[in-house]
Amino acid sequence: MAANNRLKRLNTGRDFIADNYQTPLSLSDIAKCSYMSPYHFLRVFKDTYGETPNEFLTRLRLQQAKKMLITENYSISEVCEKVGYSSLGSFSSLFLKRVGVAPTVYRRKLWALSSEAYCFPAQTIPACFAYKFLGKLAN
Repeated sequence: MAANNRLKRLNTGRDFIADNYQTPLSLSDIAKCSYMSPYHFLRVFKDTYGETPNEFLTRLRLQQAKKMLITENYSISEVCEKVGYSSLGSFSSLFLKRVGVAPTVYRRKLWALSSEAYCFPAQTIPACFAYKFLGKLAN
């Protein structure tokens, strides 16, 4: 029964991260909503999910950024801000490190697939194809 309660509290913390990924989050804030100490929350989160809360947050932010680069017509700076980063340089270097290409290259590769230069890719390329193609860029 105690393990079930702990899992519920962990899920509450994970949901809190997912719902607020675009805002600055601290381990203390996340742990507080889970009714755990920050260090206990960090340890149990890592043991349960295989990644730290910060790694989970980073993964969510980068997934959302990739999606926005495909489907939205925001500048790279706007995407950076909308996913919760305040430094474009930090965002771009993290994106490059994790995805394998810079955000501008990621977007340019997709847009190059568009047959009409003036058309936004989401209007001409089916999302399933775009996601499959962009998944190959990361490899």
